[in-house]
Amino acid sequence: MFKKRHTEVGARPGTLVISDEAPKPSVYMIHYRREGQATEKLVASTDELEAAFHDGHVTWVDVQGFGDHALMKSIGDIFNLHPLLLEDVVNLPQRAKAEHYDEQLLLIVKMVAAESASVIELEQISIVIGETYVLTFQEYPGDVLDPVRKRIRAEKTTIRNHGADYLAYAIADTIVDAYYPVLETIGDRIEDLEDDVVINPTPELLRELNRLKNRLVNLRRAVWPQREAIHSLIRDGSRFFSDEVRLYLRDTHDHCVQTSEVIEMYREMVASLLNTYLTSIANRTNDVMKVLTIVATIFIPLTFMSGIYGMNFDHMPELHTRWGYPIIWAAMILTAGSMVVFFRRRGWLGGGDAADDE
Repeated sequence: MFKKRHTEVGARPGTLVISDEAPKPSVYMIHYRREGQATEKLVASTDELEAAFHDGHVTWVDVQGFGDHALMKSIGDIFNLHPLLLEDVVNLPQRAKAEHYDEQLLLIVKMVAAESASVIELEQISIVIGETYVLTFQEYPGDVLDPVRKRIRAEKTTIRNHGADYLAYAIADTIVDAYYPVLETIGDRIEDLEDDVVINPTPELLRELNRLKNRLVNLRRAVWPQREAIHSLIRDGSRFFSDEVRLYLRDTHDHCVQTSEVIEMYREMVASLLNTYLTSIANRTNDVMKVLTIVATIFIPLTFMSGIYGMNFDHMPELHTRWGYPIIWAAMILTAGSMVVFFRRRGWLGGGDAADDE
């Protein structure tokens, strides 16, 4: 998940490294202003992106997929993206961060999606904020941003009454809020595992706990830098965000703090379940060893008796006694029975009450 594609040693800054497996990009553009209809289109030619510079409009250009080096360079040229900015966008993965350039602000965040508690995907989303436009670059098609698109399509909404900075905030806030349902899925699964750890501690359960632990570590690795990046925008007073929008960013930062705290709590819970699993396995092993030890202890005197009277000496008087055979059986049964009763009374065998060691 976090295997980074490095540029060649000594390559000049701004070199783009795009994987051969990267999907071919699709470019979507939403063009809107305070009054009037929002225009959505699939961009067929990069020349259409010039509309992002129209005064009085806000444009959202969403690029899904990086598998076209020429197209990425063309978008960089149209929006005058700094080579280092475009390098951070394409060379994956990058640590979540906020970086200022002359004409844009780059905000890198991590989008999360979960098929189940143990199958969690993290995807880098790069948000480039300009005066009248927002660019988003996604690794793969599909995202959690449909609520933002619906708000843009609706007239007389808050997002339609603000500029590009509010659109960037709405995108970042939606991505951060998408962590909540994923964390709820993980929390529900952890609750389900609590009883299994005690009642049925199996190797598969141990593997699932380790998978959950690794997923939570990855989530923590994504959320903490993200939290600091958004906090820096509030603390440093970025010129790309108005004072009003920075107030909204505080709410996004609060959500980052909440998600990071929940992740830490779940990590502690999984660590506790791992300890409980190991304790349960140790207790089961101890119970098995205790039973085996007691059984062996019961048979020690019986083995001693059978060994004594199994010797073939001629001058053993008991060997010629008429009642010797039933007597030795009675002695062995009495000895074994007495030991079983004693062990049960001490609580060492079966469900007897544990007696005080007096």
